[in-house]
Amino acid sequence: MKENQKTYWKGIEQLTNDSEFVKKNESEFPEYLPVTDQEGNSNRRDFLKLMGFGIAAVSLAACETPIRKAIPYLNKPVDVDPSVPNYYASTYVNGGDAVSIVVKTREGRPIKIEGNKYSTIGQGGTNAQVEASVLSLYDKERLAGPTKDGADADWETVDKEIAAQLNDITAKGGQIRIVSQSVLSPTTKRAVGEFASKFPTAQHVTYDAASAYGISEAHRRSFGEAMVPSYDFSKAHTIVSIGADFLGTWISPIQFSKQYSKTRKINEHHREMSRHFHFESNLSLTGSNADYRTPIKPSQAGPLVAAIYNGIAAKAGQAKVSGGASVEHASQAINELWATRGKSLVVSGSNDPMVQVLINGINSMLGNYGATIDANAPVHYRQGNDQAMSNLVKEMNGGAISAVIFFNCNPIYDSAEGVALSAAVSKVGLTISTSDRLDETASVVKYVAPDHHYLEQWNDAELREGHYSLLQPTISPIFKTRQAPESFLKWAGQDVEYYTYLQNNWRENFFGKQSDTSTFQTFWDKALYDGVFETGGSNRDLSFDAAAANAAATSIAQNYKVSGGGFELSLYQKIGLGDGSQANNPWLQEMSDPITKATWDNYLTMSIADANEMGITLKEGETQLVDLTVGGTTVKVPTLVQPGQANGTLGMAVGYGRTKAGRVADGLGVNAYPMMTKLNGASFMDVFAGVSVTATGESYRIAQTQTHQTYMGRENVIQESTLQEYKKDASAGRWHPKVYQEGKYLKPSKITLWKGHEYSNHHWAMSIDMNSCTGCSACTVACQAENNVPVVGKEEVLNRREMAWIRIDRYYSAANPAGSKKELEDAAENPEVTFQPMMCQHCNNAPCETVCPVAATTHSSEGLNQMTYNRCIGTRYCANNCPYKVRRFNWFKYHDNTQFDMNSSMNNDLGKMVLNPDVTVRARGVMEKCTMCVQRIQSGKLAAKREDRRPVDGEINVACASACPSDAITFGDLNDENSRISQLLQIEKKEDGEGATERVVNEERAYHVLEELNVNPNVWYMTKIRNKQKTEA
Repeated sequence: MKENQKTYWKGIEQLTNDSEFVKKNESEFPEYLPVTDQEGNSNRRDFLKLMGFGIAAVSLAACETPIRKAIPYLNKPVDVDPSVPNYYASTYVNGGDAVSIVVKTREGRPIKIEGNKYSTIGQGGTNAQVEASVLSLYDKERLAGPTKDGADADWETVDKEIAAQLNDITAKGGQIRIVSQSVLSPTTKRAVGEFASKFPTAQHVTYDAASAYGISEAHRRSFGEAMVPSYDFSKAHTIVSIGADFLGTWISPIQFSKQYSKTRKINEHHREMSRHFHFESNLSLTGSNADYRTPIKPSQAGPLVAAIYNGIAAKAGQAKVSGGASVEHASQAINELWATRGKSLVVSGSNDPMVQVLINGINSMLGNYGATIDANAPVHYRQGNDQAMSNLVKEMNGGAISAVIFFNCNPIYDSAEGVALSAAVSKVGLTISTSDRLDETASVVKYVAPDHHYLEQWNDAELREGHYSLLQPTISPIFKTRQAPESFLKWAGQDVEYYTYLQNNWRENFFGKQSDTSTFQTFWDKALYDGVFETGGSNRDLSFDAAAANAAATSIAQNYKVSGGGFELSLYQKIGLGDGSQANNPWLQEMSDPITKATWDNYLTMSIADANEMGITLKEGETQLVDLTVGGTTVKVPTLVQPGQANGTLGMAVGYGRTKAGRVADGLGVNAYPMMTKLNGASFMDVFAGVSVTATGESYRIAQTQTHQTYMGRENVIQESTLQEYKKDASAGRWHPKVYQEGKYLKPSKITLWKGHEYSNHHWAMSIDMNSCTGCSACTVACQAENNVPVVGKEEVLNRREMAWIRIDRYYSAANPAGSKKELEDAAENPEVTFQPMMCQHCNNAPCETVCPVAATTHSSEGLNQMTYNRCIGTRYCANNCPYKVRRFNWFKYHDNTQFDMNSSMNNDLGKMVLNPDVTVRARGVMEKCTMCVQRIQSGKLAAKREDRRPVDGEINVACASACPSDAITFGDLNDENSRISQLLQIEKKEDGEGATERVVNEERAYHVLEELNVNPNVWYMTKIRNKQKTEA
């Protein structure tokens, strides 16, 4: 029997048994199609519209099917062959974020981003923002060339005027400033340096929308050198995080996810896991994955860090500091940190330098520097100096700056000084931006000299000290743009092509750092092929300054006092939209947030207790607007009741409220950046006082997806246990359904009308480790890019018609029943969270195949459930019969349809360049679903066949598995006994004539979702194991 007696729910609607939720989930499909005319009357064509591509409309199918055109080459490029993909190692760079990647191109068009496995940082992982960035390349909102005063201009005129004005300003001793987010490129920094040599009054000011100035300034105070060190979660047995969402958005989440997942992988031979304590206000992705999570107010974070410092100091025989206030699980965390010193890690998401000083002291006393923290190879993602940015705005407002160049940044929108900066720009004589579009900052400057997209440029990036990653163009520039560092050189009087400049820099400064190759060209070619070049860091002898800790504790005691009982606000970044720089990307807008499952909006998160007190209720798809006042400024924003939100706190995502991003992003949500505050010179995302909320009584609809595909009354979808129990029994948490027949209880697979398929060649299957899956949703965007999945827009998501082939089901759970209002509040106060990726299960006894009247869905000889789109007539019987709710119906024609112009990858000629030509764009009235990337399988088989061999395990991989930064998804051939999936599932060798349903799986944690139905999927899940005491699980 299943040990776990928890209550699971997908959202507040299910927890409260909301009548609208029950009604919609009892109905298999949305009950209506909005097909009335403008006057609200139905017309004689409604029947055809309502039927989609049903029987009545089948004769129209040929007209609706998209037509592919062959590309005629007059002079075919040397390395481009029609239908043959090319791959280029490059680097995703967006502000201070950078990831080593491999870019897939078809006929000269980049269409897909993969991680670069040669990188020791990313190790082949990506995230949603990296995956979606290929669509940003084809954004029609990008500038087609330089502008002057908002009008189109030519490069010759712009260069001539800018150079003349810069020379004039320098001659008069005027001050010049270059403003940017963190610049990772050493060659670009050299170009900026040469610009500063030509114009001696020029200074480079750096800020970050997601600032880590607190960490770098704390290291300067603690050790004498400003830096953000490298963290290694893979070496930590005990992890304590105070508000650092390191699996979601904090500093280097892809790298941290890769490291963290290694400490969570277990099997019968390795039954050890890290233990993770997390303290936070908003329920974050990292908090969702923690073993022990404690909701706290933002004002409790500083005193909590001081309490942990004092707890460790007492054990280490060191002096304590003043102040400190403990919370639940803090003493347990202190004891376990001390027990695993040298194999532990304490991190904080706070940008207060004083809090970070105490964090440094804690890690020093635990001996973590040199073990889980590497100060010899600090990272370069966050080099921003918030103090310098504040000073710049003051100088600009005082008229002391004569020229300012905004280098690939948008500080009027995304910096804490945005409002003041907006007023100050008009006081500067020469203003220039290198932005790719007329964004909030570029639209108020005189000249815009647009930079290339990262996929169009040559460059380099130093991700951490001694770790370099190269960028190379994967397509010729689409518009008349020019690389920003080349512009700096041009204005400084150097007429040099940037590629030559980059090569020369590498010849002078990098070639000599290696001894593997004797000629520069060989070295250069290898570096380009690998995409990365590593030399290692430098030795630093660090000694913590205890005096800094005392000063920090005094500051915390003063600044974290809160009088009164008002709300506190905690701002955060969403996993998908991040800082908002890619807000015009519809793939990211429609990606369900892993926690709230909301799309196309930001909102004010609030605990259920606070919502009840204010009389705010969340019903299926509908909430209420409130007036949020922060520091005297009031905005109207929808509320979202969020389980796990600390009582008395509110959360809101930055990255929304854009006004100059493009037609997809403009007008969506509320801009939360102006709500940021300052603390000890740093930009601060928490607001302790001056926050109030007033209900307006107005209703609002947030497009959430969490209840759209719910298995009513099926409680064994999630199977979980604790490490304590797993050590005793490898099958802990498993539920083994039995069916009664003729006096015996039998496994469901023993009672069947199916003969069972035999797969003589390949048998493709997948395993998903729910211990490793963090819920980051990289897989969902990777699938969308690979398989031409359309964007349908907010209204259609509200109508429950999102098209995602793979979804991440997020389940809350609590031990207590939920009946009365008090019980509901208790259950939602701090629930456990489990993420479960769900796609077509490719059932061996597939119920969808037996009901299709036209054999549009059939079973392949290799275990795949196939879709034949041109046979499908849209009866939707298959979706009705699918127990996993993973089939998607094309209610409308989403391509070449102005009604769905948000679906930019299918509705304008530029956007269509991102489409994968190996995957059909589906027509209206057709059912679609996960194909296990059959096009990749076929490509891999053909490549192996040309070489007269069988495919090697790992050569063929599905898009979701290759994107996953935590290696939670394993795909392979069960007929290959050496494949990773065969070994992971411990599959016994299949005898000749033995059906697929008779395979023996010896991995105790492996189970099928809804095993009792005996549909026998080719997707296995591994039980979720939590490293906590059974009484607390």
